[in-house]
Amino acid sequence: MHSHATTWLPILAGYGVLSLISFFAYAWDKKAARRGEYRIAERSLHLLDLVGGWPGGWLAQKTFRHKCSKPAFQRVYGLTVLLNVAMLAWLLFHF
Repeated sequence: MHSHATTWLPILAGYGVLSLISFFAYAWDKKAARRGEYRIAERSLHLLDLVGGWPGGWLAQKTFRHKCSKPAFQRVYGLTVLLNVAMLAWLLFHF
């Protein structure tokens, strides 16, 4: 018998770890932007969000007011969230 905890705990842990990584990546990029230093590529931020770090990315955007006013970035960010949630739903219902 397969319990819900064995299904959800690793997934939640993965989202937690990826969200922390994403949060700190956005923070690093905001700091670099202020200092005129080397930036993290937007595609890297989007990739982190796509694989499950989007909750941390969302929190970082709100916390640091970073990337919030860039419509093109927000469109791709929204797409990464939708794709991630769709992939998660597919996995949960098929396995």
